[in-house]
Amino acid sequence: MKTPPEVGDHEVNRSRLVERTPVYYGWVILLAGTFGLFMTTPGQTVGVSVFLDSIIVDLGLSRSTVSLLYTFATLAGSLALPFVGRFVDTKGPRRAVIVIAILFALACVWMGFIRGIVSLFVGFMLIRSLGQGSLSLVSLHVINLWFIQRRGLAVGLSGMGFALSFALFPPFIDLLITSFGWRSAYAILGGLVAVTVLPVGALFFRGHPERYGLTPDGRGPLWEGASEQNFTPAEARRTLSFWLYTAATFCFAMLGTALLFHNYDILGTSGIGRGVATGAFGALGFVAAGANLGTGVLLDRLAPRYLLSVTLSLLCLSLYLATVVSTLQGVLFYGSVLGLMQGMNGAISASVFAHYFGRRHLGAIKGTVQTVGVVGSAIGPFLFAFGLDLAGSYRPVLLLSALLPLGLALVAPFIRPPRKQAGKDGDG
Repeated sequence: MKTPPEVGDHEVNRSRLVERTPVYYGWVILLAGTFGLFMTTPGQTVGVSVFLDSIIVDLGLSRSTVSLLYTFATLAGSLALPFVGRFVDTKGPRRAVIVIAILFALACVWMGFIRGIVSLFVGFMLIRSLGQGSLSLVSLHVINLWFIQRRGLAVGLSGMGFALSFALFPPFIDLLITSFGWRSAYAILGGLVAVTVLPVGALFFRGHPERYGLTPDGRGPLWEGASEQNFTPAEARRTLSFWLYTAATFCFAMLGTALLFHNYDILGTSGIGRGVATGAFGALGFVAAGANLGTGVLLDRLAPRYLLSVTLSLLCLSLYLATVVSTLQGVLFYGSVLGLMQGMNGAISASVFAHYFGRRHLGAIKGTVQTVGVVGSAIGPFLFAFGLDLAGSYRPVLLLSALLPLGLALVAPFIRPPRKQAGKDGDG
């Protein structure tokens, strides 16, 4: 009889928590992983952007200088992610999230003590690498380990929680800044990470369900109704699908991050005030939450490449709308389109690599992809700032940037899913 992956390589562990949970433990994992994603916001662009104006004024730096620092700091931080992915694969998500949560909390506290360009660079590097990069990676990784047939639904539900952070965190951060100042606000966020993510991860994160005598989805043996092909990182990189979704990851990260990073300034050039611009985040968050769930359900029924094409088209529309909105209604519509794009992309990127390449080497594969995504998120803000300095307006760079997702949207439906050669199990 065929053995589910990983069972033959490891003894079955005993866990009172797993055994005594009255429902399939994967649902506990889903809640814990979703909370981990929610708490990445202090290191996400949507969180950093709320601090941006305060940092610029306090340190006396130009927007272009801060954008450039953000770019190079994010690039530097991304270099660690392939190693983080391998660490998650070898040590397991529980140990990994403990280390990551401690370091991320300290990184947020560090942001409260920056005094100049060097310390700002270090702070950006740490919060981007540990929050947007590492904590996101391990939180999504642990969810993917526990689901195969229901993976689309699982990542859709987790995406709802993450998307809500876009609606809830910016006004919360704005309130902290108004009440305590931006430095204390970042330190408070670090404390929140320490007292929430650390205990949640340590108590509830677990590795492969097979190691606890369970099977993915809680529906019975893996070999009854679910198929999984496990690619090594090298094998994955030899497929067109890997590069299609990696290129899309780069595209969404670069342009989506740039839109969020310069949200207040882009909308401000059209006469939109800060309060109304914050409303774009609210619309984005709630629409993204619904889009995540809906796309997750569709991913269990439709080929991801078709949904990817739609999502890339929405990114093109978002870039265009950013050049023309000038009213409250326009801002809400723009935020909704951006949220629909973010929600769909969140569900696709969270599950597609596990869907195509299996769980066995998922950490290493996602570590590489996450690095590419972080590189994209580093380039985007500087690209838009440079475009503004060059042309005196965001409009040219926004419209020209749409060419990349448009090209990917056109080719995506024609890229066939990867298939392993017969007789290879992905262990080589």
